[in-house]
Amino acid sequence: MSSWFDAIILGIVQGLTEFLPISSSAHLRIAGEFLRTGADPGAAFTAIIQLGTETAVLIYFLPDIAHIVSSWFKALFGRIPRNDPNARLGWFIIVGSIPIVVLGLVFQNQIETVLRSLWIVAGTLIVFGILLGVADRLGAKFYRLREMTWRHALLLGLAQALALIPGVSRSGATIGAGRALGYERPAAARYSFLLAIPAVFGSGLYELYKTLKDPCDAAAARATGCTAEIFTMPQTLVAGIVAGVIGFIVIAFFMRYIAKGSFLPFVIYRIALGTALIVLLSLGVIQA
Repeated sequence: MSSWFDAIILGIVQGLTEFLPISSSAHLRIAGEFLRTGADPGAAFTAIIQLGTETAVLIYFLPDIAHIVSSWFKALFGRIPRNDPNARLGWFIIVGSIPIVVLGLVFQNQIETVLRSLWIVAGTLIVFGILLGVADRLGAKFYRLREMTWRHALLLGLAQALALIPGVSRSGATIGAGRALGYERPAAARYSFLLAIPAVFGSGLYELYKTLKDPCDAAAARATGCTAEIFTMPQTLVAGIVAGVIGFIVIAFFMRYIAKGSFLPFVIYRIALGTALIVLLSLGVIQA
């Protein structure tokens, strides 16, 4: 029962943090140390339960997604101009997804092992929190998504790829980059959520396939060196459902908030959390 409890708690943590610029993967990594399992829930668990929160994105932005997909296909077959804003946005999302796919495959082993060190998590929380604050403070506020260029799409895709490192934050990296390039907060956030859909669904479904095909229990871990899964597949799926429900509520809140509010509270929180993590690691309260 303790594993079910921990899985649900981690689902709640995922739902609360996925769409805020504070890094859900960092929070899952930290929370795992304080739950009864007392261990890293793992990159596979993290990727799979993100399917729940990305489903919330699909539901919340369904009209936008339908327009983008429809316009993309119509432009592809010449039924509407190729420079249609929604069609171009579809191409931008495709191009922007390439960096995270390539880097995710190339550095898969490091992402699932050394980059999950809590020392790295603490550092990225602080450093990228400061960068988010600077970008939001100094960034202009005049670009909308219809004014996006190919160069901006590629840069935002590279920014999203940084989120492969726990602590960076997918939304924080892409929103921060968007603000640095001059996009309005709502536009930067909307594009960040849309851009994440292909990458997160691809990663989650890939990890789900790997887990079902070659499950890694304690015995397999000793024999092959794979990373043992702490939670069963039913527990992981329940955590994903919980994350999706809470994530939908958080998206609605966040989109209303950034229409007028700044990212300063999130910057302060990131720095405070990263600093607290360094203190706990230094005192030996938790292990990296």
